[in-house]
Amino acid sequence: MPDDAELFDEIADHLKLSTDTTRRGFLKVALGTTVLAPVCTAWAVAAGQPLIITENSEGLIVADSTRCVGCRRCELACTEFNNGRAQPSMSRVKISRNYNFGPRGQQAGMNRSMGELGNFRIVQDTCRQCPHPVPCATACPNDAIVTHPKTKARMVNPEACTGCRICQRACPWEMMSFDDVADKATKCFLCDGNPECVQVCSTGALRYVPWRDLSRGVPIRQTTLPVGKDYKTAGCGSCHDIKQ
Repeated sequence: MPDDAELFDEIADHLKLSTDTTRRGFLKVALGTTVLAPVCTAWAVAAGQPLIITENSEGLIVADSTRCVGCRRCELACTEFNNGRAQPSMSRVKISRNYNFGPRGQQAGMNRSMGELGNFRIVQDTCRQCPHPVPCATACPNDAIVTHPKTKARMVNPEACTGCRICQRACPWEMMSFDDVADKATKCFLCDGNPECVQVCSTGALRYVPWRDLSRGVPIRQTTLPVGKDYKTAGCGSCHDIKQ
């Protein structure tokens, strides 16, 4: 491992600094850069350059599949609270699609599949509350997916949503839901910080915890649609093959 002097020389060489620069001078340069960063950001905004900063959610729902018994009370609680009706197929926490064989579907071989028809392990799917850039929000051509003011989770603004369903194809884990009655997309926004699904889970298989990045290392469920740079001006059809 290089000593402090060698490390400084390597950094100075990488930054094209003069070899006469002292370590104290280097620290002054670093401090100046830190101070100027907000100023440069303000210049970028004033010049009309895009600046997108999205806060991370304050929490998220994590699942313990070893505790889940597949009762699906969480799906009922989700839709009754958010939509005023019992419709598990529209739930933001998803159990039914993994009930028989698990997220990977039917696998060849004894007990290779999950679910009731496999190794009896019921896998619950919950929204990862992705960090920036958020796939569903980035793909939305109408900026209808916004930050919830209390939980900082992403939520769908029904007034801006046109029901194009692009967000459903953008989520790698297929966690966007769709309300066929309202013709609007919907997603988990953590029920204002007190998730109903967590409250009704009698086995403790769902927990509401402080946010951490769970979007890395989790196998995806679908190949997502690419999003072009000009979709806001040229329309959705410029980068998506939309079939009516």
